[in-house]
Amino acid sequence: MNKSQLVRGVLFFTLLILSTSCSNYQKLLKSNDTDLKFEKAMEYYNNGDYKRAATLFNDVMRSYRATERGELSHYIYADCLLKTRAYVLAGHYFTVFVQSYPSSAYAEEAQFNAAYCSYMLSPTARLDQTETNKALEGFQLFINLYPTSKRVKEATAFMDELRDKLAYKAYLNAKMYYDLGSYLGNNYLSAVITARNTLDDFPDTKYREELYFLILDAKYKEAVNSVEAKKDERLRDTLDEYYSFINEYPESAYLSNANKIFQDINKLLKSTTSSNQ
Repeated sequence: MNKSQLVRGVLFFTLLILSTSCSNYQKLLKSNDTDLKFEKAMEYYNNGDYKRAATLFNDVMRSYRATERGELSHYIYADCLLKTRAYVLAGHYFTVFVQSYPSSAYAEEAQFNAAYCSYMLSPTARLDQTETNKALEGFQLFINLYPTSKRVKEATAFMDELRDKLAYKAYLNAKMYYDLGSYLGNNYLSAVITARNTLDDFPDTKYREELYFLILDAKYKEAVNSVEAKKDERLRDTLDEYYSFINEYPESAYLSNANKIFQDINKLLKSTTSSNQ
């Protein structure tokens, strides 16, 4: 037998096996034998065929409702959905599982996975953060319910990541106000307020330095663009902000920018002082 014949032979038997497998699976779907479906579903699941397993578990878990097999079918069905990245459905079924079987041996893992599904659905910072907040609430609930779980550390790490995403979104909002400047109002003030609120809500954020500099820069721009009656006071207020910034970040990446603001403020203050004499 030459190499070409060998390849054709392997392909033929592979197709034959697949055809037989598909045929048997279709017969199984039409079967009324719930126990057989459960056993085959477990077999598919253990072999990593999660899509077929999910279809069968979805079928049998209704028949096994309020039984031990019903509990197991429900949990594994949700796990199959998770493993096939159907996060919306998986999150729903994990949540329902915890509500239906709160004392189950699988409840801890289901609680974690429900939050994890929301984590996986959490979009980039520029988009709506409903799923991000849902994931945070889910992981916090998991930690509250299972404080000694080996997955608490993992849940905490996910929460830190999600909080940073929310902080970054808030930073982007503050930056948006800054970029709008004096267009249709005093957007510099809005930038300062948004940045301060972000620091209050997320004091440990990795964007802390950026937010502090944004406050300094926005205050400077607001002062420079102020009417004369308010300019002097706002410049001095910005000067205080500068000292706070360099005290907090003496080696900041924004130090040269901050020093330029400091120099400009001093020139402007000298100018206003001279004009008032």
